[in-house]
Amino acid sequence: MEIRKFPDDNSVKNAISADEPLLAVIAFDGKSAIVSHIDEAVEHHILLMKAGFRDTDIDKFFHVVFDKSGADWTFVCPPDYKNITYKDKRIEAFYKDGFSVISEFLHSMGYLVGINIPKRYRRHLDVISDEKSIL
Repeated sequence: MEIRKFPDDNSVKNAISADEPLLAVIAFDGKSAIVSHIDEAVEHHILLMKAGFRDTDIDKFFHVVFDKSGADWTFVCPPDYKNITYKDKRIEAFYKDGFSVISEFLHSMGYLVGINIPKRYRRHLDVISDEKSIL
């Protein structure tokens, strides 16, 4: 995985040394990621724009905020993820792929921490739970 550190290596290294929160966008295919101190970028779409992408490219990346205590995944599954028609199957694929790709990214950064999906983003997971309970 190619990891681009924004705005530069030193600012990210300093944030890691101080255990400051980091913001990352990780391509769905797991081939690349961009990481920054949270104060440098503030939001995931702003990080993408500062790194030369369009803010509309946000739906091509997993979004994570992390430090040594853990990683929070902003779990928002795009409606066209992998062109999967059925919402429950699409969310299941996004969940599985996300944990795999995000774990690889965190490991590459030297972080062996848990991945948390904050409560406000779990509504997508409720779709899977509701579908399974009907069956």
